[in-house]
Amino acid sequence: MANLRDIRRRIKSVKNTRQITRAMQLVSSSKMKRAQDAAVAGRPYALLLADLLDTVGEKLDLSGATISHPFFEKREVKTRGILILSTDKGLCGALNTNLFRKVVEEVKGDAKFVTVGRKATQFISRSKRDLIADFTVSDKASFSELRPMLKLLIDAYKNGEVDTIEIAYPSFVNVLVQEPVIQSLLPIVDLREVLDQLKKRVSDLPSLEARNDSREMVFEPSPESVLDALPELYVKVIIHQLLLESRAAEYCARMVAMKAATDNASTLVDDLTLDYNKARQAAITQEILEIAASAAAQ
Repeated sequence: MANLRDIRRRIKSVKNTRQITRAMQLVSSSKMKRAQDAAVAGRPYALLLADLLDTVGEKLDLSGATISHPFFEKREVKTRGILILSTDKGLCGALNTNLFRKVVEEVKGDAKFVTVGRKATQFISRSKRDLIADFTVSDKASFSELRPMLKLLIDAYKNGEVDTIEIAYPSFVNVLVQEPVIQSLLPIVDLREVLDQLKKRVSDLPSLEARNDSREMVFEPSPESVLDALPELYVKVIIHQLLLESRAAEYCARMVAMKAATDNASTLVDDLTLDYNKARQAAITQEILEIAASAAAQ
């Protein structure tokens, strides 16, 4: 009977675990829908801003104006600046592991790191890398929450503390696929390439052809003022958009992981129930044999 008690105890424990994973799956599913909607809704704005920046640069080139901005100046890369967007909690499959593996494989030499999410902070601390600052962002990931982090990154680039700004994040492809990506953001070397990357994610949107606009444009208050403000806004919007993408990827990965855990728990309960019934039947048979043997002996 002790064996039966152990099996009953295991069945009860696995059922309790299944209830927890099922609840987490439903919560992640709800959050995933909101995060996915936010990420998809922000893509057209990021694309339009990148296209606008490309158009402004082209018009200024055509007008003979001098384009001078630190974000467009290619530097000798001595120290890379890496922003890592990870999760605060686990239970999301291999999402963080794949991201950190890509960072280890592709980030060689001197680099300084800024992290969003406790998992990235723990990874950088354990690997003894140079961590400038770490930030925690809520589930809503509003733009106002990012202002301190954005200011820190941009100031570090302008002051020469880092020679690049690159973002490592889990890219949201679909519910089942989250791809780790390290995207270079600064310096802005080729806006056409950035636009092509953005358009790959927004294939359902109408094509933007502003760069082919032949109309004459007048910049107020001046071309220099526009060019001075637009690149920094572009960087901030792209970072915010990639954070939304990483949030959508996180909840998708967590929902899939919790669904797999729930299914595995159900399978384990079925197997344990079968073992319990077999053990119970064996115990009953043994009792019948003992009674029959006792009656025969009398």
